[in-house]
Amino acid sequence: MSGAAAPVGARARVALVLVSHSQRLAQGAVELSAQMAPGVLLLAAGGTDDGGLGTSYDRVSAAVEEALGVADGVVVLADLGSAVMTVESVLDMEDGYDGKVQLADAPFVEGAVAAAVTAHGGGDVSEVLASAEHAGGTFAVTAGGPEDDEPAAEAAASTDGGARAVVTLRNPLGLHARPAAVLARLVAGFDASVAIDGVNGASVLELMKLGATGGQELTVTGEGTQAADAVAAVVAAVEGGFGEV
Repeated sequence: MSGAAAPVGARARVALVLVSHSQRLAQGAVELSAQMAPGVLLLAAGGTDDGGLGTSYDRVSAAVEEALGVADGVVVLADLGSAVMTVESVLDMEDGYDGKVQLADAPFVEGAVAAAVTAHGGGDVSEVLASAEHAGGTFAVTAGGPEDDEPAAEAAASTDGGARAVVTLRNPLGLHARPAAVLARLVAGFDASVAIDGVNGASVLELMKLGATGGQELTVTGEGTQAADAVAAVVAAVEGGFGEV
């Protein structure tokens, strides 16, 4: 079984199992997700038992069992229809593992990245599952459409009694995958709701969707008990250049 190792110490809340018809594709998705969420247990269950294209009941079952050995819950993502059927067969045979194992209806790569970041932030199974499934609609809205204006308006209205700051991106590449993941993990650690340029600051995919580049200003707003601390932390991370300047 191939995957990214979980941290030594306290029992993890959620681990991920990525099921693909291709062993290499599953391993690649694990590698990418692990870059976004170091320390989360990610297991690849790809290909058939003889290394061919397809899915294996035994591989999926073994991965789920391994994940449950170190985590309180497991979220599984699958790439195509027959992979979904294999996962469902495993869950049926084990009576769903008493709800501890959930199959996400989500895009394979985007869902895995989003779920991993949420798991890294300490989300439970339902939160990690929701994050994966939300990824399916993250890039659905065309840039510049009327839907894009609504989150910004909501963010502006939410600043009453909250915190607000404007900060300039210093790193030349802006909010590409790694910095977006850094911010999403950072925001998830606070008891606050944070918006960055009108999108959910805890969502790595929504941050990446901004397409923000070096030199661009970002408006950061927050609400909640730790809003001021969360906004200050985001500003500090952006001003630090994410180790790229």
